[in-house]
Amino acid sequence: MATGETGFDDVTYDLIAVQYHALKAGHDYGQYVRDAENAGEQDIADFFRQVMAEDSQRAHQCHGHLRRLGGTDNTAPQAATG
Repeated sequence: MATGETGFDDVTYDLIAVQYHALKAGHDYGQYVRDAENAGEQDIADFFRQVMAEDSQRAHQCHGHLRRLGGTDNTAPQAATG
């Protein structure tokens, strides 16, 4: 499996990146919900809740894939070669 510049295989790195961004966005969406509610825009607040739920599910899926990959050597940094 290809190893990226981080020392982690590309697939593991990619999953971690997607999980991080989904969780980070989920944190931000809470403020977006509050902003929409404060503006009296319940339909927009509901939209942000839906987006937050989708990102939460995405992060959960990444976690499952990472857990499955944990049974192999590809979740630990690999020694640089060459």
